[in-house]
Formats: sequence, structure tokens, C-alpha cells
Amino acid sequence: MGGALAQRPGIGGHAWVFRHWLAGLAGLGCDVLFVDRLEPDMLDDPDSPPEASRQWAWLDDVMAGAGMAGRFAVLYDRGRRCLGLDRAAVVEHCRQAPVLFNVMGYLDDDELLGAVGRRVFVDLDPGFPQFWRALGLHDAFAGHDAFVTVGANLGRAGCAVPDCGLDWIATLPPVDLAAWPAARPLTGRAAARLTSVATWRGPFGPVDHDGVTYGLRVHEFRAYADLPAAVPGARLELALDADAADRPDVDRLQRGGWRIVDPRSAAGDPESYRTYVSGSAGEFLVAKQMYVRTGSGWVSDRSACYLASGRPVVAQDTGLSGHLPTGEGLLTFTDPDSAAAAVAEVTGNASRHAKAARDLAVDCFDAPKVLRTLLDRLEVS
Repeated sequence: MGGALAQRPGIGGHAWVFRHWLAGLAGLGCDVLFVDRLEPDMLDDPDSPPEASRQWAWLDDVMAGAGMAGRFAVLYDRGRRCLGLDRAAVVEHCRQAPVLFNVMGYLDDDELLGAVGRRVFVDLDPGFPQFWRALGLHDAFAGHDAFVTVGANLGRAGCAVPDCGLDWIATLPPVDLAAWPAARPLTGRAAARLTSVATWRGPFGPVDHDGVTYGLRVHEFRAYADLPAAVPGARLELALDADAADRPDVDRLQRGGWRIVDPRSAAGDPESYRTYVSGSAGEFLVAKQMYVRTGSGWVSDRSACYLASGRPVVAQDTGLSGHLPTGEGLLTFTDPDSAAAAVAEVTGNASRHAKAARDLAVDCFDAPKVLRTLLDRLEVS
């Protein structure tokens, strides 16, 4: 498996994305290797050895927590160095591997890609890479044999994301249920506290295509700035990563009744992230405008963690109809009024929605089950 993990220290939820995939594949009996890459300009101090960097320490800790000690490598400086396993061992492992799951096409080493039997692009941000290719900005799909996405509607009528002439296989984000047991029931004020962990803008900018702008979370969330006042019995909180330039937006949310906390303190590593999610009464999720406006059917890996913890999710609808059962455990909304109604329903019937949330995770997001289905669709034994 390949992906971008090392250069994003301090983002606990991002680490769990990979931990879930690795645990699910290991649970199927797969011999899993994780390969990342780093460039000198990604380090806090490019003049220091990469082994002494915060990025390397972060990856080492995440891999140890995932039970992957000794089974990962980092290609450094365009592959001229290999940290962790040596390059010869990585190449040999690739030669024996029937499939490489390359998250967002981040692994781009020609020798390693050429050594693997099948190269599968895994799309976690449906819309962005497809529009980039359609606009001639960047082709992340080159060199891959199959294409997987968490956008359930890609390639279907009504979805505005270009399929780029590729056959897309939709999958739900896997979750390691053993690592995310159902949390204890909450009482008092804690039972009304809905949270989420979010970036206000994220690493990608808005995309303009055929006269339509597909924006970011900021462009959707502003409509919900006053939501807390509409559900006075609930407490709404965001562990929000926002730039200093977005301070006016953060101030506006706080005036509207939102509690804003530091995401690095609340969820800056896998354990604190798990504690933050399971200590919430549920999630209130506003999606990126890209996911909503395209009708991509995007499903959040973070929401899967809330559901596994027995914490219901109130999520902005991205086109989920027909893909997941909604109404208990998972409730969707399309505007502030329906959002307020869903929050009131979840906080007013906490026990019922908590049980439904865990049941939904067991039925739909269990990592070995999700990945077994995916391997079957990829015809990988």
C-alpha cells in the first residue's frame, strides 16, 4: 500500500485512514507493506537527516501503533534513499505483490509501480483529481490499472464529477471495529455534544469547470454559522484547522454559538483522535462543497469512526440515497432547517441512534468485509 502519511504529522484522523486499510488487509491474511515518500522540502529542517525529522518520528509511531513495525519504507529525495526497509527489499516485495493500493496516486516511483502485478488508484477526494485531469492540470491516474473511489456516484447519471473515461469501483471507507469499540453511553451535558474534526479549506483549492465553481468546506459551512441557536438543547463543537487569514470566519462561528477547539490538541495523534470521537455524543458533518455540488456520494472515513464508536452522525447529504440506510444512526440534511431537525432528533433519542450507529458500522464498514468485497471486484485473490 502506498500513500502520503509521513509529511502530515499531527493529524490523527489522517493516520487512521491508513490504519484501517492496513488492519483490514492484514485481517484477510494479506502480507502488507506500506510505502511512503518524502522530499527534502517537506521537512521542517531540510538540512538535518530525515531520520531526525518530526515527519519520520510521526510515521514510525503510527506504523508501530498499527502493528506495522519493520514493514514500512519511505522513499526519500526522489527515491535516491530508502528509509526503513531497504530499497531492494521493497522492490522484491512489490514483485511478489498481486496488487498495490496507491492512495491518491501519491507513490510515483516507476520501478516500484512497474514491479507490482496490479496498480490500483484509491481516490479519497472525489472530484478533485478527476477535474484536474479534465482541465489538463494534472493526471494522477496515469500508470494505474484500476480505479477505486469513496464517491459512490462516480460514473452514474446525475454526478457532475467527470469519469475521465475510466471505470470507477466505489467502496465504503473501511474501519477497524476492534480498534473502535462501542463507547459507553453518555449522560448530562455530554450527551448533547456533537463534534467534528475538520479543515476549513484544506490543501486543494476550488475548481472551476464549465462555468461552475466547486468549492471547499468553508463555502458550505457559512450557511450553518447560526445553527446552534436553532437547537438550544445541543452543544455543537468543531476541532477546526483554519488559517490565521480565516479568523473572521472563526469569529463568526463563535458568535453563532459554535465552540471551536484546537485540532492538534484535541485530535493530533491516533489515540487523542479516538478519544475525542468516542467522547462525543455524535458527529455533525458539513462536507466540502466539491462533494455536495457534484452529488459525488462521498462518504467520510471520519464518520465511519463515529459510527463504529456507537456515536450517530448527522451529515450533509452528498447523494447518499440508495447507498447507505439513513434515518437511524446516520441522518442527512440539505439545509439549515433539516440540519436543526436532525440534530434535535439525535440528541432527543440518543440511545436508539447510538445502537443504530454501531449496527450500521458493523453491517457496512467492517474493514475485512469492505476490503474482501473490494478485492473480489478487482478480481484479486
